[in-house]
Amino acid sequence: MLSDEAWRELRGQGAPRTFRERSVMLRQGSAGTHLLALTDGLAKVVCREPSGLVTWLAFRGPGDLLGEVSVFHGTPRTAEVIALTPCTAVVLEAERFRRFIEQRGLVMDLMRQALSRLRESDVHRSELLTLPLVVRLARALLRLAELTAPGAGSDVVRLTGLSQEEIAQATGVTRNAVITGLQRLRESGAVETARKVIIIKDMKALRTWATADSKTEYV
Repeated sequence: MLSDEAWRELRGQGAPRTFRERSVMLRQGSAGTHLLALTDGLAKVVCREPSGLVTWLAFRGPGDLLGEVSVFHGTPRTAEVIALTPCTAVVLEAERFRRFIEQRGLVMDLMRQALSRLRESDVHRSELLTLPLVVRLARALLRLAELTAPGAGSDVVRLTGLSQEEIAQATGVTRNAVITGLQRLRESGAVETARKVIIIKDMKALRTWATADSKTEYV
C-alpha cells in the first residue's frame, strides 16, 4: 500500500534482522513494542487458540508490514508470525514508526491496508465454505507465487519451505486431501512437487484452476 519511496524511507527508520526458517518472528500475546518491515523471504500468520488449535490467517512476503495492528492500538499481539523461509526484516520501534507515518501523512494508507487485510480474511473464510479444494489450493499457490516472484507472468516459480500440513491449514482441509489436490494439479501439468518444494510449471493452467467456482464440474 506504500509507494516505493515511502517504503525505502520506512526501511531507513530501523535496523535489519535475519530470522531462521521456522523461527517465530512475532509472538502471539507479546506487547506491540515494535513491528517488522519484511524485505526478503516468506512468512505465515497464524492464531493459536486456547484449545491448542492453530488457525492459518495469511501468507506474507517482501513489502509487507508485520505486527502493525498491535503497534497502532497498543495492545498485545493477537497472532503469531513464523518464517517459512529464511527471512530478513527491518525492526521498527513503535513510537518511531507512529511518528514517521504521521509526519508523512501515511495514516490513511495504513488504514486502507488494514481494511484490505480484513477483506482478505473474510474472502478466505467464505472460500473455505464454498469452493472445492483444488480451487482453494490453486489460489493459495498463486498467492505464494505472487509473493515469491512478483510479476512472474508465465515464468516457472519454485516454492520452498512449505509443508503439506501448512497447505492443509491454509486451505482448511486434511493433509490427505492436500495430497489428492496436488495430484490433480500435477496431472494437469500445472505443478511438480517434491519434499517441501512445489514448482509451478504452468501459471496459465494454475490460474484456470484458481478462477473456477463452486459450480464447475470436476472429473
